[in-house]
Amino acid sequence: MENVSKIQNPPMIYKREKSLDQILFPVINPFKEDHLIVSDIHKIWYAKYGNPKGVPVLVVHGGPGFGCSPRDMRFFDPNFYRIILFDQRGAPKSIPLGEVKENNTHDLINDIEKLRNYLGVDKWLVFGGSWGSALSLLYGENHPERCLGFVLRGVFLSTEAEFKQVWYGMRDHYPEVWEEYISILSENERNDIITAFQKRLWDPNPAVHMQAAQAFMKYDVICAHAMEKPPLDILNKEDTTLACVRIFTHYCVNNFFIKEDQIINNLDKITSLPAIIVHGRFDVITRPQAAYNLHKKWPNSELIFVQDAGHSTAEPAIAKSLVNATEKMKVLIEKNKIIL
Repeated sequence: MENVSKIQNPPMIYKREKSLDQILFPVINPFKEDHLIVSDIHKIWYAKYGNPKGVPVLVVHGGPGFGCSPRDMRFFDPNFYRIILFDQRGAPKSIPLGEVKENNTHDLINDIEKLRNYLGVDKWLVFGGSWGSALSLLYGENHPERCLGFVLRGVFLSTEAEFKQVWYGMRDHYPEVWEEYISILSENERNDIITAFQKRLWDPNPAVHMQAAQAFMKYDVICAHAMEKPPLDILNKEDTTLACVRIFTHYCVNNFFIKEDQIINNLDKITSLPAIIVHGRFDVITRPQAAYNLHKKWPNSELIFVQDAGHSTAEPAIAKSLVNATEKMKVLIEKNKIIL
């Protein structure tokens, strides 16, 4: 069953009428923050916000390796939700930073389940963006009985075409940014950009690996922001930048440790659950086609194409749509509905 009638295309009315602070819920401090040992190597950071007795919601960040944003708890009503953030293996607040050993998709799925058990959560709403949407879906397909539903943003299904879009495809929209990004490579290296960057990122010379990490991060951040000024100050955090780009590349060269089309092929395990999908119309990092394909195969899904936005949650129209989605999930959960 295709739910074309459940696709929303809000009109493009991009106006700076509201800032993010006016759209999002207030900044709050965690009521619990710690690290959970998940292997002999890794400790993952987690934090809990909002109502300690509220409906649990797990926030699954993108990357892989990029970590949670300071605004990630602000998409949820803190009086209703128990908001759980965590940084995946190797991400900035987890230990050790940038480690790729024992760092694969299967490990991350297991970590989420370890965290759920440790926190004593029976079921939770799963909220994931970009790579976090893929990991959310993979977790759900492995543990559907533990999910209340999904809010997904910037859908990424971890196919080869999608991750190659990040490395190659965005040149069609950002040719000048692309040219700067690949300028560090020789002509021969440009025949296989991913391998070339992988080699440079693990070069022992800091001048080599930091140049590669900062070139990719700048390219990625600029292309993620269609309507907002890119926050390039992240490039000043050299350790974080290197860790993020190394982990992302590690997953790309290993095809995200899953089979091609694995997410779509196993979707029937979770399609009885509700999903709200939010995707920027001008998202060039994760193209709208993936969100549309996911929606067509998910009868209990609603797809919102945000007309005046790209990929980033820093764009007001994306932020507003995500808040609307979590508010709608509140109603569904309170009424115990399973169909949107």
